[in-house]
Amino acid sequence: MHDVAQRAGVSNKTVSNVVNDHPHVRPETRARVQQAIADLGYRPNLSARGLRSGRTGVIGLAVPQLRQPYFAELADAVIAAAERRGLGVIIGQAGADRAHEMDVLANGLRQTDGMLFSPEHLGTEDRGLLDDVTYPLVLLGERIFGGPNDHVTMHNVEGARAAVEHLAALGRRRIAVVGAHPDQRTGQMRPSDLRVRGYREALAVAGLPEDRRLERAVAPWHPINGVEATRELLASGVEFDAILALNDSLAIGVLRALAEAGRRVPDDVAVIGFDNIADGRFTTPSLTSVDPGREEIAETAVAMLVERIEEGSRALRPPRLHKAAFRIVTRESTGE
Repeated sequence: MHDVAQRAGVSNKTVSNVVNDHPHVRPETRARVQQAIADLGYRPNLSARGLRSGRTGVIGLAVPQLRQPYFAELADAVIAAAERRGLGVIIGQAGADRAHEMDVLANGLRQTDGMLFSPEHLGTEDRGLLDDVTYPLVLLGERIFGGPNDHVTMHNVEGARAAVEHLAALGRRRIAVVGAHPDQRTGQMRPSDLRVRGYREALAVAGLPEDRRLERAVAPWHPINGVEATRELLASGVEFDAILALNDSLAIGVLRALAEAGRRVPDDVAVIGFDNIADGRFTTPSLTSVDPGREEIAETAVAMLVERIEEGSRALRPPRLHKAAFRIVTRESTGE
């Protein structure tokens, strides 16, 4: 910092103000300091900064598993949103089991100022655990509502409903769903249960029969399970002309199984997924999908977490709930 200050002809404090993006720096001074930073290849010492401020400049993201493309792409979006704020990100996989998630929730991720947490095994019955969290925390996903923390999620019911409406508008009348949870208990807040609810609601509105033989239970949501569920559906002899896969990984497996069976997509069977992962653009045919607003989820969650970190113990505002906007991205698998 001293070298940068000398080169730019300013004080160390001015360099610090530029690095930390303080507003009260004259534009010409800021430009001169930024040029000196570029010339010298200066990088702030995060460890020293942390000793002074009590912060590390790093946030955590705990997701169930990075093997799922949605969470890998969410992590990428969170990293981008954090970098725009000069922050780093540590990523942890918390979805091994319930005990692992409880440990991550209790302790956070090491050397971070706060955490974004997307649980898979914890549920609303574990809401009391949030009262003991002593670090800034923003929840993601559908598992725990009504706690003391900010929460960012997606329109699971509405997105699935829109997917079925899209298929019905194309004239499809026997719409199957792949990805229902094997344990379909009422009142659950799992994405699978919420998306199945949207599926059933849309069938009712469209006046289409609800045939439970068209609902295929699948766990976990990986392509091979989509393949196997579709093979079972084909072998059952039940008539269908469309499939809603509850995530894109399953949908990729669905496309594979239909191709193996000689079923043409979308002529014989239209297929729509959920999550709009990047790989869906490159399947054959390309995959229509529900885009749940992943970029908005990442940007909003990081912004909320940074606000909570900066507020610290002074935080008085009540917890906030944000649901990202969604849209149907139409591609070849539904004939668009």
